[in-house]
Formats: sequence, C-alpha cells, structure tokens
Amino acid sequence: MHPFERSRPLPPYRAVLAVDAKGFTDMPGSTHEDVAALIPRLVGDAMREAGLAAEWADPEFYGHTGDGFAMGLPTRILPYLVHPLPALLQQRLETHGREHRGADPLRLRVSLHVGPLPADSAAPGNGGNGPARNETHRLLDSDVVKRALADASPRISLVAMIVSDRVFQDVVSAGYSGLHPDHFVDVIARVEGKPFEQRAWLHLPAPSGSGLGAGGSSEPVTEPDGFVQHSPVPVPSVGINHGQIAGIVHGGMHQSPRRPA
Repeated sequence: MHPFERSRPLPPYRAVLAVDAKGFTDMPGSTHEDVAALIPRLVGDAMREAGLAAEWADPEFYGHTGDGFAMGLPTRILPYLVHPLPALLQQRLETHGREHRGADPLRLRVSLHVGPLPADSAAPGNGGNGPARNETHRLLDSDVVKRALADASPRISLVAMIVSDRVFQDVVSAGYSGLHPDHFVDVIARVEGKPFEQRAWLHLPAPSGSGLGAGGSSEPVTEPDGFVQHSPVPVPSVGINHGQIAGIVHGGMHQSPRRPA
C-alpha cells in the first residue's frame, strides 16, 4: 500500500532501547565476538535487577548490531529504563572492570526513544522497523553522546545515556522516573554526514573529569557542537526498584536476530 492514499491502523507505541560499545571498532578483532556477547549479558543482568526480567526475556522486537543491540519494549516500563537501569548498568560495568583489571574498561552508550512501530511476536527479529527506531540509532550515534564519554574519565564514567525529547517530556518532566529533570542536560543531537538534528537529553550515572555534568558554572551556558546547556548534574543515588511495574502514558537497523540471553 502506498502512503497518503488511504488510512490504515497506527502501530502500537513502543519503547526502543539501543546500546552499543564505545570504541568497538578499535578493539582487536579477536575480541569482537566476546564483547558482542558480553554486552547483552550485562544489560540483561541490569534489567533483571531493575525488576524487568519478563520484558528482557520476551522483547517485542530485537536486533543485534555487532557492537550492541536494539529492542522494543512496552511503554509502561519507560520510567525504569530511564532509572534505575543506567545506574545498575554502570555498577555492572564497574564490577566487570574490577574482575578484569589491566584490560581497557568497557564503556557503553545507551539511547531511549518511543514511537509507533510494528512488531511480530512470532518473529521478533523481523519487526520494529520505522522512523522511531531509526531515530533511536541516530541518537546513539550522535556526536554529543560520544563526546560526553570521550571527555569523561574512562575509569569512572562507563555509561552515557541519551533520551529523546519525547521520552524526557513524557517520563522525566512528568515525574514518572526516579530521576529529577536536573539530572539531565539539554543538547542538540547531530550525526555527522546524516540529515539528523533533534533536541535530546543526556545523563551520565557517574559523571567525572571534564565530561558532561561533572561540574562547571551554575549558570546555563551555550556551547558549540550540540550542547545547549551545561549545568552541574549531581550523581544520582541508585534507588533500585524491586516492586511492581507502574503503568505510564503512551505506548516506541535491522540485522539477523539474536534473542537476549
């Protein structure tokens, strides 16, 4: 069916979570398979600790990207994907680093978006294609989130999360997540060589060094290359939820499917 010719049902809104590794292509080729398997294992552990075991085990769609993955999840858990998931993932990476002293620390970028996306429960590796998913990957690849990790200490700041303005307004500003809006920094996400530019919000669970949110003037500052505001962002306490999942408003690359471990 061609677009704009007749109306059709709108797909359900789904949360889209995407994760990838900083500097994956610079790692020795012999390590790629192990790192590619490690990332979903660490995220899965953090998801289960956040009380999201069922959603991790049965995503609405799932696609492996080599250095990470993207998955579709129900919108009711968006608050828990905002918090405590990134803080728990930071803790998992810290533990992994202590167990593998001497190796370069594994550092992850996380993006979160929401929008109408189709899904096929019988084939989760084949669904979830649409603008919301594409935009999730653009956020993950944006210069501003890459620079946030590059400017922070590689031993302290192991996770950088970027969320779309839609997620920020519906979940964070509305008070559904365990983080205050001041834990985020307002940015413009751009991808070099791509016609993409969106307002988004950055959060580092463990800010450090000269990285985003590590300190600075208490007054808003306009900076080049994507930063709209650079205010001090305090390190959040990790309030782990082991209770029930609360419902919220609105319900959301493609490669060979690999289901979560």
